Amino acid sequence: MVVSVLEEMRIRSLGVIDDAVVELSPGFTAVTGETGAGKTMVVTSLGLLLGGRADPALVRIGAKAAVVEGRVRVRSGATAAVRAEEAGAEVEDGALLISRTVSAEGRSRAHLGGRSVPVGLLAELSDELVAVHGQTDQQGLLRPARQREALDRYASGADGAFDGLQAKYATAYRRLRAVVAELDELTTRARERAQEADLLRFGLDEIAGVEPRAGEDVELAAEAERLGHAEALASAAAVAHTALVGNPEDPEGVDATTLVAGAGRALDAVRAHDPALAALAERMGEISILLADVAGELAGYADRLDADPRRLAAVEERRAALTGLTRKYGENIQAVLAWAEDGAARLTELESDDDRIDGLTAERDTLRGELSVLAQALSDARTEAAARFASAVTEELSSLAMPHARVSFAIRQSDDPEGVEVDGRPVAYGPHGADEVELLLAPHPGAPPRPIAKGASGGELSRVMLAVEVVFAGTDPVPTYLFDEVDAGVGGKAAVEIGRRLARLAKSAQVVVVTHLPQVAAFADRQLLVEKTSDGSVTRSGVTVLEGEDRVRELSRMLAGQEDSETARAHAEELLATARGDA
Repeated sequence: MVVSVLEEMRIRSLGVIDDAVVELSPGFTAVTGETGAGKTMVVTSLGLLLGGRADPALVRIGAKAAVVEGRVRVRSGATAAVRAEEAGAEVEDGALLISRTVSAEGRSRAHLGGRSVPVGLLAELSDELVAVHGQTDQQGLLRPARQREALDRYASGADGAFDGLQAKYATAYRRLRAVVAELDELTTRARERAQEADLLRFGLDEIAGVEPRAGEDVELAAEAERLGHAEALASAAAVAHTALVGNPEDPEGVDATTLVAGAGRALDAVRAHDPALAALAERMGEISILLADVAGELAGYADRLDADPRRLAAVEERRAALTGLTRKYGENIQAVLAWAEDGAARLTELESDDDRIDGLTAERDTLRGELSVLAQALSDARTEAAARFASAVTEELSSLAMPHARVSFAIRQSDDPEGVEVDGRPVAYGPHGADEVELLLAPHPGAPPRPIAKGASGGELSRVMLAVEVVFAGTDPVPTYLFDEVDAGVGGKAAVEIGRRLARLAKSAQVVVVTHLPQVAAFADRQLLVEKTSDGSVTRSGVTVLEGEDRVRELSRMLAGQEDSETARAHAEELLATARGDA
């Protein structure tokens, strides 16, 4: 099932196009027109919609900006639809609107589903929506990484075993990376961690040597204050005690206890006559008891007061030891004890690093062994798939005016003493295995296989891509393919075969082809004609859908340059009949 279809594009002020609408069909659409009419602007417009580079030179002279808008029909749940909705775009009734604006000054803006988005998001979606193949759009195929992806995509189409193998390898690879990173952290910071452990041991030993108790610093501070003022405290207690109970050596002296007792007796004598005075007598009695209690405590305080200078010296010495700890490890003894607890836990962790390093080293070696087995299995699977893939693509090329071309894959590994073992030697490895994959092309017998970037012309490269996509069709097709100049340098029977294969590809995906060959255009489900007006621009009426007689006339023009040639018309009708017969 096709998961997305590009339904329509509106192009304004782009190159020779003033304002035109391109309506595309779900199957095979051919875009035709005379040289210079603006057919390639269709490819350029789609490239802009898909996050391509914004070239201000594309803006039509006299216009402030070029604008390309597209409507893509996407299936609910498709990757592109999900990613667009995550970015805040709206997908209304299954339609996703994409817009790209390029100003004459070179500024570029992108909108997706009514929401302004980074241009990079359009490029991200392009992999899910459209594969563009043309003379200037083949860079993806030229990159070895993309060639490896293409081979893996083909290998995955069999029974799912390759996907499972890749998943196991990726899991082991990620774990190995994490283990190696932790090992590096532990080993490269070994000196710093040893220094940290020594500092912790010193601090814990120093605290253990003092043996502080929680709250001890507060208690000693109070005792030092009391011992430092022992004489003043004793004198004050004695004076207060004498004032309360009197001086035995001065029988005539007046004291507070005697006075309060006399006041209490006076009130007791008359309390029966007035309840208010009786209440005061009760309170006076309480005062008398309180004075007696205070007097007793003052007498005991004086007896208990320690004014020994040696005790004061011992307290100050202990306080100095505690201060030495609070200066280094916390603002008070409570904080010092908390530091000691945390420090002991951290020291245990640091001292267990050796065991941790041993465990991680063993796990690393085990994972490297697993990766070696998995990398070897991936390499074997790729080698087997590469032979089938190359054979199928070569067979397709034989019908695309490249009868003697041969496609092959070079699968190799780079030596790395720190790598994993494949084929009995240590090799470099990465997230996708240990293989370096390169697509090679020998265009004719006797020619050595060379990387396709060096061994194929632009037109040949487009045909190689067509062959690749036809081989892929039915297994994992991209929703939309756009080919520009796929038929460059061919004609006759080869052109018919190109048209036939594009039609075959269109059975499982949307195909848009910019072509000058009637043999290719005849196989299209819909043919669009791009025409300039008298002033050299393409307007809204300059892109038309050809049907019936109009399509025969255009094919005749493409065949013979003469729309009304009977011979050309007959040939055009024959081409259409052949294409319909294949369908």
